[in-house]
Amino acid sequence: MNKIGIDLGGTKIEGIVLDENYNTIDRKRIPTNREDGYEAIINRITGLGHQLLEKSTGVEQIGICTPGAVDPSKGVMKNSNTICLIGKPLQKDLEREFDLPVSMENDANCFA
Repeated sequence: MNKIGIDLGGTKIEGIVLDENYNTIDRKRIPTNREDGYEAIINRITGLGHQLLEKSTGVEQIGICTPGAVDPSKGVMKNSNTICLIGKPLQKDLEREFDLPVSMENDANCFA
């Protein structure tokens, strides 16, 4: 079973596919273009994610680190330096687009 991780940053979106031994199968990087707004970022993440899924087998969920946190009571983004994400249901929107569970965490926690 492969694993997919996506790092949503202020200037780039980077994704990786790992095999069961954590060897890199594929890695891609694209600009975030956050000035284009929320829907454009969703489209960029899902486009990248679908490219990675094509190189994968048995993916059961996608992990994403974000520049901000998810408000657990409302399910929306908060405290993001990418302003267009604030108040948006990023996790829910990505789960709908990928038709897979999406696990999200603040990028500072992913770095630690």
